[in-house]
Order: sequence, then C-alpha cells, then structure tokens
Amino acid sequence: MKLIVLDRDGVINHDSDDYIKNPDEWQPIEGSLEAIARLNHGGYTVVIASNQSGLARGYFGVEALTAMHKKMDDLLAKIGGRIDAVFYCPHGPDDACDCRKPKPGMLLAIGQRFNVPLKEVVFVGDSISDINTANHAHAKAMLVRTGKGVRAEKILQSENKTSVPVYDDLASAVTAILQ
Repeated sequence: MKLIVLDRDGVINHDSDDYIKNPDEWQPIEGSLEAIARLNHGGYTVVIASNQSGLARGYFGVEALTAMHKKMDDLLAKIGGRIDAVFYCPHGPDDACDCRKPKPGMLLAIGQRFNVPLKEVVFVGDSISDINTANHAHAKAMLVRTGKGVRAEKILQSENKTSVPVYDDLASAVTAILQ
C-alpha cells in the first residue's frame, strides 16, 4: 500500500491565526484538491493528520469540523478525488495528550490502522511541528511553503536541516512524489 499523510490547514486549505471555524472559512489552496486526486489516481491512500485545538478552545464543535470535512469531500468527489481517513487531535496544547503534533501519536495510529511501516510514509506539512512529527514517527517529512511553510523553511535553514524536501505547495510536492 502506498500511503501519504497530509496536514490539513496550510497544506490543503488556507490557514488562519483565528482558526478555521466553519465550512465557509474552509477554502482550498489553489491546486491542492487536484493534487489529492492525482495521488488517488496514482494509487495512493491519502490520510489527513491535523491538530484541531479549536475544539478544545470552544471555537467550533465537532459538527462544524464534520461539515468542513464534508465540504472538502464533496469538492474532491467532483474532480475524482477522495480522502481515505481523517485523524485529528481535539486537544489543546496543555492537555498532555499523545496525539497532538509534534508528538507522533496520530501518525502511529495511522500506521497501525493501515498496517504500513511509517518509514515508507510521506508526511506533508507546513510547520516545524509537522516536520518534527514525521521525524518522531520515523516517517519521511516534506514541507510546503503555503500556510506557515515559509517561516518553517527559514527555521530549517537556520538550524542547517536541509535534508527535508521543500516545495512551493501541495501540487508541486505531489508532482515530485509521482515522478
């Protein structure tokens, strides 16, 4: 099985410091949904791993999160794409859970559910937290410059961590993956 894991906010859809709280605020980044469809057509199982601390903070409920994911699924279905599973951490940063990135709990759960060794899995993110999650889980990290990616790239450069591949957006990362 070819499995790829994507962060959501900042990779698939535009992010906001004020959180994405409802389907109207959930807006795909240009080319991201088409990139997911290309992964599907390339034989990849596509899974999302996303921190959703807005739930713990009371900014939105599970119903709103479900509605955002339904919007994403509906838009993907129109272009022949799909998300095979969504994993999310509903906890806040002080909740001491094992699933909140940069801890590897979500990726470990994904690897277990799909019975895939994480060393064979690419995790595409837009933050240092995503890169650290991939490293902690022994997955392959990729960074995109959308969302918080430009800031994360500068941090990686300042720490001399140049082994992480960096792409302009999900579409260009997927082009590299499929080559």
